Amino acid sequence: MKSHNYCIIMAGGVGVRFWPLSTTDQPKQFIDILGTGQTLIQMTWNRFRKIIPAENIYIVTNFQYRELVLQQIPEISEEQVLCEPARRNTAPCIAYASYKICQQDPEANFVVAPSDHIILQEENFLSVIRKALEVSARSPYLFTLGIRPNRPDTGYGYIQFNENHVFEGIPEIRKVKTFTEKPVLEMAETFLRSGDFLWNSGIFIWSAQSILEAFDRHLPEISSLFREGNNSYNTPDEPEFIREAYGVCTNISIDYGVMEKADNVLVYMADFGWSDLGTWGSLYEQLPRNEHQNAIVSSNVIMYDCANCIVNLPEGKLAVIQKLDGYIVVESNDMLLICRKEDEQDIRLFVNDVKSLKGDQYI
Repeated sequence: MKSHNYCIIMAGGVGVRFWPLSTTDQPKQFIDILGTGQTLIQMTWNRFRKIIPAENIYIVTNFQYRELVLQQIPEISEEQVLCEPARRNTAPCIAYASYKICQQDPEANFVVAPSDHIILQEENFLSVIRKALEVSARSPYLFTLGIRPNRPDTGYGYIQFNENHVFEGIPEIRKVKTFTEKPVLEMAETFLRSGDFLWNSGIFIWSAQSILEAFDRHLPEISSLFREGNNSYNTPDEPEFIREAYGVCTNISIDYGVMEKADNVLVYMADFGWSDLGTWGSLYEQLPRNEHQNAIVSSNVIMYDCANCIVNLPEGKLAVIQKLDGYIVVESNDMLLICRKEDEQDIRLFVNDVKSLKGDQYI
């Protein structure tokens, strides 16, 4: 029997905050950033392959990464790689994939996930996804996964849930009250103390009909634009239609465009060793560390009086580092970054300055 469960993997980002390892030519999702022998997108594909048929997994990426996807995921067909001609954030990405899949399977039921997240407790994660897919297939709700926070992290968005609204007697599923973008530290500390805030994982589950209705209601211009492609999807005319559509569509996230406006959003509270791996600091938290709390990733390094650092150097490179505490030290592609972990959000600014002062070849 044909499965109506699908997975949409979003893989078009550049990963600026992982510069210089992540660059425009080879972003972090295509890099073995953990030193496991698998890139992040390969780990994501293999994870969802356990519960979703391979032919029902679609990867949406920028056109320039098409060949990288096909090389790293040899099991995927060319038709399952959806190429965006321009970066327009997550709402157009999801609209494109949703309309394309729905055109051939109106009963489709989706999990939508980024390509570069870490899941340490995989079986627990897959169990949550299975249950959420079962519920979304028979209900008109938009589900998001919320992660129970263990620290006042300012790098994540937050979801506040309604403590008094339990969905169908399932205590892990609650009605969403509010979404908050990355807060300042004082606000994040208040969220943690309150007990009714979760980290926003950016992983969604919904039926095709539910998300298309949400686009109709909250982003009608995007909905109308991508609906015009119903006669082009899955035909030779699709690439030209998408090129024209992306030339005029709005740059907007699914969170801001739909999730924050909709009144039928539920959050599935979970804890499965998740990290969005957005920064070097978040990677540091996931890596094994030595007795001085230094995380050394596949690097030949000698450290003296150093603590709380993360070091990532090219193979064959020897480094001697003295008296650093709480630093990021990364070399890649003939570029070297030395930056305090607490200032990692400034890496975006560094990259902008490198581009303007030294040229595009370094980013």
